[in-house]
Amino acid sequence: MSTPAPRTAVLALGAFAVGTSGYVIAGLLPALTEDLAVSEPAAAQLVTAFAIAYAVGSPLFGAATGRWERRRLLVAALAIAALGNALAALAPNYALLLLARVVTAIGAAVFTPVASAVAAELNPPERRGRAVALVFGGLTFAMVAGVPLGNLLADPIGYRGVFGLVAAFSLGAAVAVGLRLPSVAAPPAVGLAARFAVARDPRVLAVLCATVLGCLAAFSVYTFITPVLGATAGVSGSAISVLLLCYGVGAALGNVVGGRAADRWGTRRPLYVVVVAITVTLALLPVAATTVAGAATVQFLWGVATWSFNPPVQHRLITLSPAGAGLLLSLNASAIYLGVGLSGVVGGLVLRLGGPALLPEVAALLTLAAGVFVALGLRDRNSARGPVAAQSV
Repeated sequence: MSTPAPRTAVLALGAFAVGTSGYVIAGLLPALTEDLAVSEPAAAQLVTAFAIAYAVGSPLFGAATGRWERRRLLVAALAIAALGNALAALAPNYALLLLARVVTAIGAAVFTPVASAVAAELNPPERRGRAVALVFGGLTFAMVAGVPLGNLLADPIGYRGVFGLVAAFSLGAAVAVGLRLPSVAAPPAVGLAARFAVARDPRVLAVLCATVLGCLAAFSVYTFITPVLGATAGVSGSAISVLLLCYGVGAALGNVVGGRAADRWGTRRPLYVVVVAITVTLALLPVAATTVAGAATVQFLWGVATWSFNPPVQHRLITLSPAGAGLLLSLNASAIYLGVGLSGVVGGLVLRLGGPALLPEVAALLTLAAGVFVALGLRDRNSARGPVAAQSV
């Protein structure tokens, strides 16, 4: 039988497939607007459709498939993502492409939280943080490599060819999961009401609110990073790509650091440190990123801090309810995409009213607000109901 590390790695491969499915639109916007004869805001709605379908579908389909054996469910989810990408490659118009994005999102919404829960189950407690981080690292690598690669290939093979490649990779990941992952029994069967009862824990709600605000803060800046860096460092074109790579490298490192920190110190200390680091980095971005070197440094540090956030958050949710980990992780995935979906609206509003230099400062305030909910989510069960001293987790 495979050792835990290879089994977790194959889950990360699947996460890369569904992550690329979600993020690749950012690299295809120019090709989409030209080939479909739509505006950039209209093309960007393909991201919004994916995010909304993911946010709504993750807990609903997670509950509906609760009795499925986990390996079979993961293979089916990747197959659905492959189907959605294939439909996107064949879609003759914008409306059908929008529908294809919804199909893709359903597959991704089922796969990611189940993969995280299975990774935690297949590894001993002292390695669960790193295991979850490895799965989430597949999503990180999708941002680092998937989006630039999609942008690079959009010209020679078109956006349809890119979607076709992502479909083929997703199908390959489904085969790999089916061959390499052992059979994993579904959690004990419980009713729909009982499944969602665990989400009524005030600490769970607080952690989910922290996720929404944290992702809103991060992506409101990342989505509009080109005008932000243009205003602060005066860079554009290929220089932006280099700076995004610095962010991506930092994100990959941060994901590993967040997982290892959760294994070593639990969730309390890492989350407090990460919230402070993100807040400071965002607040100083307009001042520190006035040169290319300064912008590269800030982008790297911001990537490390931002992507160190999710592994201890998922670790905390698993700790709060090991039996309900699948549902809680699906709700956390919904919270991530809710924050991503809101970031375009909030970021665009701040950009229009206050300019690009104000955007990181607003994001820093949002991160501080996320920190308040982190503190609420880290209380013990008694202190969540009354004034009892909090304990370390």
